[in-house]
Amino acid sequence: MSDDLIDLEGGQTVMEAAYGSDDGDDDSIAIVAQKEASLGVIFEQNYRPWDGNLGPRWVRNYAIFRHHVFGLFTSKGHRNYNPFVRLTILVIFLGAISPIAMLFFASLFGSGPDGFIDKMWGVNRSNLWGQVLGYFPRNLCYWPLLTALVVGGMISDDRRNGTSSIYFSRPITRVDYTLMKYLSVSVVLGFVIIFSYMSYYTLAIVFKGEGWAFLIDTLPMFLSGLLCSILLVITYTSIGLALSSISQSRFFAAISFLSIIYGTKLTALLIDAQFDTSIVYILSPYDCLAHLGQWLLGLDLNYSHPLSLSVISLILMNAVSIMVLISRVTSLEVTRE
Repeated sequence: MSDDLIDLEGGQTVMEAAYGSDDGDDDSIAIVAQKEASLGVIFEQNYRPWDGNLGPRWVRNYAIFRHHVFGLFTSKGHRNYNPFVRLTILVIFLGAISPIAMLFFASLFGSGPDGFIDKMWGVNRSNLWGQVLGYFPRNLCYWPLLTALVVGGMISDDRRNGTSSIYFSRPITRVDYTLMKYLSVSVVLGFVIIFSYMSYYTLAIVFKGEGWAFLIDTLPMFLSGLLCSILLVITYTSIGLALSSISQSRFFAAISFLSIIYGTKLTALLIDAQFDTSIVYILSPYDCLAHLGQWLLGLDLNYSHPLSLSVISLILMNAVSIMVLISRVTSLEVTRE
């Protein structure tokens, strides 16, 4: 005789099974008797759609934007940026606005009889260009490193951690997801690049007490430099997000972006020095932007190839990067990859 006690959720069932010892054992038929039996409870699970009120579309999109941008200042409920990343971005920002300090000292002590301080730090075509597209230190140290730090885990973290399943299980479209990621990176880059540029121009006028005549004379140059800064933000954002979308590693995205910016620049520089031709510079995102920026600000061009080639190359870089980004976001599944 063997007694089996089976516990079920919602009740208890006792099953007793006895086997005889006669010649009929060959049939191996169990004689089952129920004693003090109570049947188990079977639960039925039904899924009902939520009939509450959804927040408007802009609120859902703003949540994505806030998650990435506010994470630079606070980690509570937002993207957790490493303290070293935050410190590096702060150093880059302070370096970008450092010319403002020189303008302030120039306003205190004067520009001197030869105008040396004004020539070095004041508002002119070369300085406005240098505030955005100057190779050293901005496009050698500041802007590529800033972009690499921001775009490193922007989409690659979603691929690695399966965060896409959280995004797309909500009423968030892939178009909104892509636009908000793009806008988040653009705002962070724009805050450092464009804000520092506008602050430099505005405070230069305030510190020197310039009038309307100076503003009218320099405004076209300022707007040209502003256009250059916007193109720089768009180009670096497109390339950076495209690289972030094709990998599950933020390290790969960051290093790949730096390799493209520095590698194409160095390769074109070596070929130009060896064969005296600047055509290879069309492969360098920075040099295409610099070529266009020099033309917009009316500076002497440092490149011998036509400007149209740099413009076409710049358009193709952005178009290809955005196509790769859209393709990879489309491949993100609702379930974890």
